[in-house]
Amino acid sequence: MSEQKVAREGSLEAPTRHPIAWKDPEYGNEASLFKELERVFDICHGCRRCFSLCNSFPTLFDAVDESSTGEVDGVDKKVYWDVVDHCYLCDMCYMTKCPYVPPHPWNVDFPHLMLRAKAFKFNNAPEGAKPITTRDKILSATDLVGSIAGIPVVAEAVNAINKTEFGRKMLDKTLGVHPKAPVPEYHSNTYRKRHARNEHPTFDAKPAGDTRGKVVLFATCYGNRNEPQLGEDLTAIFEHNGIPVRIAGREKCCGMPKLELGDLKAIEQLKNENIPELAKLVDEGWDIVTPVPSCTLMFKQELPLMFPDDPQVIKVRDAMFDPFEYLWARYKENLLNTDFPHRLGKISYHVPCHLRVQNLGLKTRDVLMLVPETEVDAIERCSGHNGTYGVKKEYREVSMKIGKPVIRRVNDAGADYYSSDCPMAGHQIESGLTGADTGTAAPPVHPLTLLRRAYGI
Repeated sequence: MSEQKVAREGSLEAPTRHPIAWKDPEYGNEASLFKELERVFDICHGCRRCFSLCNSFPTLFDAVDESSTGEVDGVDKKVYWDVVDHCYLCDMCYMTKCPYVPPHPWNVDFPHLMLRAKAFKFNNAPEGAKPITTRDKILSATDLVGSIAGIPVVAEAVNAINKTEFGRKMLDKTLGVHPKAPVPEYHSNTYRKRHARNEHPTFDAKPAGDTRGKVVLFATCYGNRNEPQLGEDLTAIFEHNGIPVRIAGREKCCGMPKLELGDLKAIEQLKNENIPELAKLVDEGWDIVTPVPSCTLMFKQELPLMFPDDPQVIKVRDAMFDPFEYLWARYKENLLNTDFPHRLGKISYHVPCHLRVQNLGLKTRDVLMLVPETEVDAIERCSGHNGTYGVKKEYREVSMKIGKPVIRRVNDAGADYYSSDCPMAGHQIESGLTGADTGTAAPPVHPLTLLRRAYGI
């Protein structure tokens, strides 16, 4: 009897990702796109495992249930765009819920289908879709906004105005930024300036595992201009462990905000700025780390899938590390200093979605728990911030609903610190805690800052 292939429920095989064929003319074909949207939406409707992840799925499922047919074919195509707009490309459906991801024959990659739809919307302004606004373009232009807001005197003025009720009303009126959403401060004394100004010891690089023992810090837009302390903490920790740290000669946005917007050509331009510089440093024996998980993921996953035939992109991917991934690799080879004079107590630790997607395990938790008398309670749920999604006034309420389980866990934990590798997620949690009966919440403390405190450096 010949072997007969049958459709199966789920898969025991490891999920794989197909390259993003964004330059193929078929990628931007409207009829082809909507055919694939309907196919995948029908599979999602029949499964519904992802109903609790984000608002894309409830939006779709409610529309199906309220339609005349009770199936996807009865849903107004305008709703498709609502589903797309609620997807912020966290990848959690792909990585933790969907049983039909490739290599399953149904070949469902919901986030990258949403990316395809976002790219079509960005390039075509289709009927029924909310238009891409100036606000959307400004919020995704992190290099431009940071370079203007970070000018001396301007930075102080921007920060002061953003802390006033009038300033927040103006942000709401001009850019549609919700008055209660966390807005970062800007620093004219950027991390890149601080790194160049400080002296850095030289060490003989000691390879360990996949690490070569010396790193280039890709500071990121946020780490450079909004929280330069992140770069200072990371550098202090690595140098304390005998790891030389330098920065690249130049650095542009990683491209993640433009990915969220669907502006794929802008990502290519940013890639052309960043990759040659980083690839050259990899050739010189340097590894690369970034303090923001979304930026790490951009180099590890999205750029290699967009440019699978670019050897420099692949070279950078293979040399890119999360900082705690790097430190744990050193620890396993007995090259991590574990002399911690300060205890940390209890830490309520939020694991960002874009860190979970990297399939590293809980390396941040593991490193922090090397500190004696330290307890780490890991929370593996979305904070609801998700790039620019959580600051936009039309999505703020939904973003807080998504993050509510995390905020409740942190509030009930009574920990000495709460923390997240994603600084923006940390401030999203803070904004939810502020309204608690206890009054204004203490700010989050980044895991790098915690580790530096444990070292006493």
